[in-house]
Amino acid sequence: MVKYFFFAVAGIFLIMALAGGLLYVYQDKIIGLFVAEANQHIKTKVAVEKIEVTWWEQFPEVAIRLQNVEVTEAVPGSKAPLAKLKKVYATFHPWDLWRSTYRIREIHLEDGEVQARVLPNGKVNYRFYQSADTIQNETMGFDLQHISLKNVHVVYQDAPRRQKYDVQAHEFTAALEMEGQVLQLKANGNTHIKTIRIGENEFLREKAITVASKLSIHTGQHLIALQPSEVQIGKAVYQLGGEIGYTNKMQLDLTVNGKNTDVQSILALLPPRYSDRLGQYRSNGDIYFKGKVKGEMSSSKNPFLDVEFGARGASLYHPDYKGKVEKVTLVGRFTNGAQRNSQTSLLELRNIKGTLHGKPFNGEVVYKNFSNPNLQLQLNAQVDLAHVLGLFPSKDLKKGSGQAQVRFAFSGNLHTFKTNPNSPAIQAHGDATLRQVSLLFRQHPMTFTGLNGTLLLNKNNVSVSNFKGQMGDTDILVSGQFKNALAWILFRGQKLRIEADVSSRFLNIDQVLAASSGKAARTPGKKGSAGSYAFNMPAQLELELNTSLNRLKFRRFKGRQLHGRIQLKDKVLSTSGMALQAAGGSFRIRGSMDARRPLIKVTSIANLDNINVDSLFYVFEDFGQTFIMQRHLRGELTAQINSDTYLDHNLSPRTDLVRAEIKTILRNGQLLDFAPMQKLSLFVKRNELSNLRFSEIRNNFYIRNRIVYIPEMEIRSSATRLSSITVSGTHTFDQVMDYHVRLPLKSQRPDKDARFGVIATSSTGNPNLFLTIKGKEGNFKVAYDQQRVRQKVAADLRREKKVIKEIFQGKSPEKKEAKTVKPSTVFFDF
Repeated sequence: MVKYFFFAVAGIFLIMALAGGLLYVYQDKIIGLFVAEANQHIKTKVAVEKIEVTWWEQFPEVAIRLQNVEVTEAVPGSKAPLAKLKKVYATFHPWDLWRSTYRIREIHLEDGEVQARVLPNGKVNYRFYQSADTIQNETMGFDLQHISLKNVHVVYQDAPRRQKYDVQAHEFTAALEMEGQVLQLKANGNTHIKTIRIGENEFLREKAITVASKLSIHTGQHLIALQPSEVQIGKAVYQLGGEIGYTNKMQLDLTVNGKNTDVQSILALLPPRYSDRLGQYRSNGDIYFKGKVKGEMSSSKNPFLDVEFGARGASLYHPDYKGKVEKVTLVGRFTNGAQRNSQTSLLELRNIKGTLHGKPFNGEVVYKNFSNPNLQLQLNAQVDLAHVLGLFPSKDLKKGSGQAQVRFAFSGNLHTFKTNPNSPAIQAHGDATLRQVSLLFRQHPMTFTGLNGTLLLNKNNVSVSNFKGQMGDTDILVSGQFKNALAWILFRGQKLRIEADVSSRFLNIDQVLAASSGKAARTPGKKGSAGSYAFNMPAQLELELNTSLNRLKFRRFKGRQLHGRIQLKDKVLSTSGMALQAAGGSFRIRGSMDARRPLIKVTSIANLDNINVDSLFYVFEDFGQTFIMQRHLRGELTAQINSDTYLDHNLSPRTDLVRAEIKTILRNGQLLDFAPMQKLSLFVKRNELSNLRFSEIRNNFYIRNRIVYIPEMEIRSSATRLSSITVSGTHTFDQVMDYHVRLPLKSQRPDKDARFGVIATSSTGNPNLFLTIKGKEGNFKVAYDQQRVRQKVAADLRREKKVIKEIFQGKSPEKKEAKTVKPSTVFFDF
């Protein structure tokens, strides 16, 4: 036995040695014959780096190996490559060596790429192989029975039909058998489809596919008969059959049936713009799919397409989320219709039923005419919002909870609905009842909580009655109409108009503005900052609101019993009258806020009645200055303010553009520990200056170019030596002061002429002290006002001149009580 085994092994080695010897002897001859035969068939340039004969690499076949092959495309004048391959093997049987007649039966292509094209003029770049009738060499010939591709990237582009097929063949083989004019082909292998693009649609992008197909190519009839074949995508297997005619125009008559299909495998057949949103979902249960394709497929025509699909008792879920839709049943159909285009295309989803966490839903969807869509939709559902968002996450909503019962029906043309939402051709109705719903938006830091109420849809408008909710500290109660609400939800650029009565027990404007800008509200107790949020008026929102608020808060401002009417249109917010109580008195305001430009213009007329002035300074944070603050003032302010103010969208004012006229009356006032007054202690007792009382001040103030203009006003004070004070001047927004003060002083020194008897006082009254207060808040000076003194002297001279003139004219001068002695020099009336 050992002897026979030894002889067998020796025989094998002997045969291999003989074959190797023959290859060595006939290698050049084989290569020469192969090149000569190839030149008979190939009619384009082929560049090869190296050719040699090998037995071991395609054993047991003998192979002619070509390294680094580049084939130029068969287009006159073009130098672009049709194919670039690192290795090409052409194989024949070993006994062909004994017969000296070589038949190439297999071609193996490895590690490269093929770029096949149909040019815009209809010509192709891949017809480089000549017909058999030109062959004259009988020693070397081609009898192809097998072709394989290994790691070959194949791209086929058809410019007239606007098609592209991009495939990476990992291991793909095709067995060939010619029977007369019929080529039998069996193809098997694993490929990776990068994309299949037909027109604007893209299919099977980045999909791994296993192919097992049988087909017959009838060259005389230009017909491909596709016998039952299978294409596997993931776990799903699609059985294909039918015929493909390839005369001048391609004619299709194919059927497809799916096995082991699920939601993902069906979505894989759709273009990414439809499948990407749902591509991560998985399913269990019975999902079925079948369809047919029939008709001409060309650049100008599409074949008829009819696909039926559905589910029976299936479940749908996302592997990354908790939600799961169960007991799903539906019947679906897609067809491109009689005209085989988007205008006659139809998508139907009927008898939709299922449960989400035990809560049932049902509905129907019919989508007709993809070019000018008509939609019929019905939905009835009881849902828990947390479970819905768990299964179908929203890019706008971060979190939600609560119960909702929804009934909705829509029928109409979407284009008509977009251009004319109130068209009588549009039918829409339904209702939604919310119970303890909470919503947290991704761009808003505050959670909407306690949403309760019913929304009624009638065509395009939504009505609400006693709809309640809360955001942070703010509660709200709304009754009214949301006009154009459905179009606003479905389409960008649509306007929403709200006509409603809005009431609230408490409104926190800080939190509302912070939420509208997506930032957290400012920490309570810190100094206000306009930059803590942004103020933006939506261009597509219109408001007509009757408001009633018990309490409200904005920074330090706290008000109560607000009533009024608010309008918003084209980014202009206005009110014809708004009233509230605050700071011990009442406010009334009318005006507008125009946000159509980069700077927000606020035009208003405000009336203040009996406002505590110290509270006013506190609320408005001392108006941004530290010279005179809320601790310095007491009194009741009545005022009318006509103003034009410009703000940026952080509500920071452009002070250089502020214009205002302020008519004020301040009653029962007090000026407490005011530093400039303390510097008058040379003339008045300090304790009187630290608490200066006055019964009433009236004046009109003006603001322009960052300067507050103060016309001359008289302040009647409680100080013994300051019976009245006259003040005028300017105060800039940079806290630069220029005040002019006149102090009429009562002299407390005994008159030196009193020994002569009673002295008559001058009609001019007490002496006057003219002063200026100039500088900045923490660095100002009190000095004599020499300019005012010169003006006073000039005025007195003019008065005396007039008296003398009247005497010369014979007029009796007015009798004046006058001293009979020269006035003392302690007078400050210069």
